[in-house]
Amino acid sequence: MIQVAIVDDHQIVRTGFRELLSEDSSLSIAFEAATGDEALDKLRMTQCDVLLLDISLPGKSGVDVLRTVRQRHPDIKVLMLSGFSEESYALAMIRNGANGYLCKDCDREDLLRAIRMVSTGRRYVSSRTAELLADEMSGERSSVLHDTLSDRELQVFLRLARGESVSDIAGQLHLSVKTISTYRSRVTEKLNIASNAELATYALRHGLITE
Repeated sequence: MIQVAIVDDHQIVRTGFRELLSEDSSLSIAFEAATGDEALDKLRMTQCDVLLLDISLPGKSGVDVLRTVRQRHPDIKVLMLSGFSEESYALAMIRNGANGYLCKDCDREDLLRAIRMVSTGRRYVSSRTAELLADEMSGERSSVLHDTLSDRELQVFLRLARGESVSDIAGQLHLSVKTISTYRSRVTEKLNIASNAELATYALRHGLITE
């Protein structure tokens, strides 16, 4: 039986996924969590094969949690969930260690297929994500600037875009203010952006955060 954990800050979303998964006898719900910190705490005590992880979590984001899970629990398979299209996040999440990416409005069959696939060690790529990968490899895809950000740069960028200060981010990520400032400089250089307000505008325009 595949042990699945659901991490999303909306109760109605967790309930919906739980009801969908409970209809399949080969799956079992390991736990549910509303925040990244709660999920990481439960992972220390609970067996889990596949983690359904929302990108947009309060506090520690899904990107932050993905990084920590890869460090602490490398055997756990992570499927990133998002209300945003594949164009916004899919390639970046897969590059940064996710086993797959699903939009929350996906069909039940796609969800079950993705869970089963990643549980066996394979990577789940939707038809749209496969198109993006193919376009990128052939040079036909118009690459967005945030695709060039590293895992840590993406973490810092999303936190800055949500209005967090450099000192707050340093505390959350257990890094020095100087280090976070360096990451901020790299982000603004790569995105050709000067201010935090422009970072937020960029993130909203590309569907990386919600208002």
